Amino acid sequence: MTLSETRRTPGTPCWVSLMVHGLAATQEFYGALFGWEFSPGPQQLGPYVRALLDGEEVAGIGQLPPDRHLPIAWTTYLATDDADVTAETIRSCGGTVGVGPLDAGEAGRMAIASDPVGAVFGIWQGGEHIGAAVAGTPGTPAWNELITRETSAVAKFYQALFGYDVQAVVPAEFDHVTLQLEGRPVASLHGVGNALARDKGAHWMTYFEVADVDEAAVRVVDLGGRVIRQTREEARGRVATVADPEGAVFSLLHARA
Repeated sequence: MTLSETRRTPGTPCWVSLMVHGLAATQEFYGALFGWEFSPGPQQLGPYVRALLDGEEVAGIGQLPPDRHLPIAWTTYLATDDADVTAETIRSCGGTVGVGPLDAGEAGRMAIASDPVGAVFGIWQGGEHIGAAVAGTPGTPAWNELITRETSAVAKFYQALFGYDVQAVVPAEFDHVTLQLEGRPVASLHGVGNALARDKGAHWMTYFEVADVDEAAVRVVDLGGRVIRQTREEARGRVATVADPEGAVFSLLHARA
């Protein structure tokens, strides 16, 4: 499904990106896993490429400076009409803005922030680039979920940013809610209590659509990655959680019709 080149409703997840040490090797991994091709993207933050499916942009991958030893993780970006105003709201509501707001050339304006429980996310004010241009097909971001200890306090933070309507997931799961805009779910928050890994902490998880979760998980391992959680049935469909060769964790999803 191609997404129309129009303004994204503020608060809608609109882009995912990954910063790594080995850009060429990472392109090889995701190219083989998802069939992505790549084109150069804005270079303001260093070497950066946009992943393409059938010529349409779906994700971004950048290269970290050699001396930057940051956690390697996919970052979810939420759309905003004004990155500077949203950054101020983040700060006033107990979050932290770590990078920006700054311009990415003509593409748009962005910032990287963390919420009050430490989960990192981005905000994106689209210019020439409004975000992912295709969804609903294998190799595209399919869902974004915040994994945290408990959802009630952090849900209030995101509501203050974007005015989400918070709804319990049905069928009911312990401490699992969706964030809704204009009557439709756009992301979710999942409180997992003491199951939250101490070394990882609260974090946003990116789900990528695949045609066959089991087959894709095997391919991840063949390409040098690893399986974190084996294939299972969840509310959104069949899921496996995996990591790429540099350790970036993401989930494979075959969504229910």
